[in-house]
Amino acid sequence: MKTRQTAEPSVRSYSVTHPPGQAVLPIEDGWDQLLYTATATITVAVANGSWTIPPRRALWIPGGAPAMVSNRFPAAVRSLYFDTSLQALPASVRAVDVTGLVRELLLHAVRSCPLDTNQPIHQALLTVLVDQLHQLPEAALWLPIPAASRAAQAAAELIRKTPTLSLPAIARAVGVSQRTLERAFVAATGVTLGAWRRRSRILGSLDYLAAGVPVTETALIVGYSNPSAFVTAFKNELGQTPRHYLRLGASGISADYPG
Repeated sequence: MKTRQTAEPSVRSYSVTHPPGQAVLPIEDGWDQLLYTATATITVAVANGSWTIPPRRALWIPGGAPAMVSNRFPAAVRSLYFDTSLQALPASVRAVDVTGLVRELLLHAVRSCPLDTNQPIHQALLTVLVDQLHQLPEAALWLPIPAASRAAQAAAELIRKTPTLSLPAIARAVGVSQRTLERAFVAATGVTLGAWRRRSRILGSLDYLAAGVPVTETALIVGYSNPSAFVTAFKNELGQTPRHYLRLGASGISADYPG
């Protein structure tokens, strides 16, 4: 990890509880952001899609890339801003699963900021934190969003308005045949409309599950009439059942919140 020879801190922090709604992330040129959600789920929209970040996950946003955050429930966010000269992580947006050690290092760094790499104790903390960040597994939380087209209109319908509509009904709503819409979706996102809708539903469910909404109720909200089908789809998309994925229950989440 590179160091710099100036008096300006190398790492800054940002702690806030976002109320429900939308906000522009406070990102500046020359700074990379590691955004961690301690409670609730946030969706971070970037140029060509969105990342859904539930508790115990983090999003790396390099180089001051513009982003909009939205959340249905109050969300406690803990962020670190790294001077880009540190080259802490690769120069591309990525989501990661935050393990116990990294979580404690991250939260300690947030509380200890600002950090200066010219101070040995700060340099040691950053060295260990960045080394551990490089080893974190990536989290499959990306949803590509089509650019302006019929596919984009359909995506908006599926995300914001009518997640329970059938695919033929979605096609009619945007004024094209289902076959035409399918082709447009594959061209715009690289996945079929059905696969995109399934992923959108599962990522959308993380808002409700992290807020404590029961699995059965969540399944209905995001368009599944059968909770078993929802759990199966969830596991196929994210590799675990909803309860295991979010580690629902009293353990851990409250410990992330202070700071």
